[in-house]
Amino acid sequence: MAASVRRVQAVLGLWAAPRTSSLHQGRNPYLSRFLLSSKQLPVHTFRLDARMFHTATPRALFRLRPFYFLVATGGGYAGYRQYENYRDRELERLGLEVPPRLAGEWEVALYKSVPTRLLSRAWGRLNQVELPTWLRKPVYSLYIWTFGVNMKEAAVEDLDHYRNLSEFFSRKLKPQARPVCGLHSVISPSDGKILNFGQVQNCEVEQVKGVTYSLESFLGPRAPADDLPFSRNRNGNGGGNGSNNGGGNSSGNLGGSNGNGGQAGTATARGSFQNQLVTKEGNELYHCVIYLAPGDYHCFHSPTDWRVAHRRHFPGSLMSVNPGVARWIKELFCHNERVVLTGDWKHGFFSLTAVGATNVGSIRIYFDRDLHTNSPRYSKGSYNDFSFVTHSNKEGIPMRKGEHLGEFNLGSTIVLIFEAPKDFNFHLKPGQKIRFGEALGSL
Repeated sequence: MAASVRRVQAVLGLWAAPRTSSLHQGRNPYLSRFLLSSKQLPVHTFRLDARMFHTATPRALFRLRPFYFLVATGGGYAGYRQYENYRDRELERLGLEVPPRLAGEWEVALYKSVPTRLLSRAWGRLNQVELPTWLRKPVYSLYIWTFGVNMKEAAVEDLDHYRNLSEFFSRKLKPQARPVCGLHSVISPSDGKILNFGQVQNCEVEQVKGVTYSLESFLGPRAPADDLPFSRNRNGNGGGNGSNNGGGNSSGNLGGSNGNGGQAGTATARGSFQNQLVTKEGNELYHCVIYLAPGDYHCFHSPTDWRVAHRRHFPGSLMSVNPGVARWIKELFCHNERVVLTGDWKHGFFSLTAVGATNVGSIRIYFDRDLHTNSPRYSKGSYNDFSFVTHSNKEGIPMRKGEHLGEFNLGSTIVLIFEAPKDFNFHLKPGQKIRFGEALGSL
């Protein structure tokens, strides 16, 4: 038996020798490298029914690849989250109330560790790349088909007209496509989906039903009173100078109020902050949250006749703001980058906040050329202030209802927080689709 085994090995050796040498001569370098690497593997020999078997060690065959491991675990977790969201939507469709399942601190920290700001800047640069004429129609058609964009409403329907994705995203509409409601005092500033609305209670605002965030963490500390026209109206002062002496910049840090969703203080402090925003006796503070999907019209407009006195920019994360994530992460809007515009309207305090999201680091305000969002470096919990009240302009920036105000690079979220009499009524339902110009509410 041993002699026969040696004869077989000798034959195999004679057969393999010329081929191995030919491999070294360059006839098949890929197979050569494989054979050479296989010789370096540690080999175990064992006998089974008088036959010899040669095997590599399991450690050599199965080496852990960190990249594939992360992709597998991340993909599995994302799939599980999508399944939970699907299940919740089905339960809601059946009319059953689904209690929110909030993310733990480790989940939020893990999500925030993803370089969404870097990815958003890369996406922004990609949007500026001019596409060849022959490629524009296929790329835009794919986006239109994926997100259900209605190009018949666009001022320019010809897809070849848009040189890059940025121009396509910020396309203007035909004048008759969005008639502005003149009968109601507050209209929708954008297309989108109503996530929540109602009165602000105990300085807490609902981003979706059952999930809240702190009003003070979201808006930040009160701006200097002299910056705000409604403060002078309330106090009876006809004068007053902008604290920044003519529209200058200032900055600050939220400290204990934590711009990333920290506690706003005691219940008394929260109540006093809310009371500071209410300028007229008998009024209440209201809020409305509108989510813009990627397929929606990306520009936003003035929701009423008001004056913008102050801008506050909060650098921050750029997590997704879709309704599923908003139900999952508490104080999501306080974590994300946002631009808060505050001022007054005929009933007192009024604010509009544009909240950034993944791939939406670019928030543009048409009358604010000094605003630069999604900068590479920022200090956690910081904010930057800018006053539109100057020595020559005591009233700030006047905005008419329906006037162009700004735009997003992609879909995101608009939050309105405003003061109104107690008989103010919303004409909305949670979850309904709404278009720019349609009524939000009235007295």
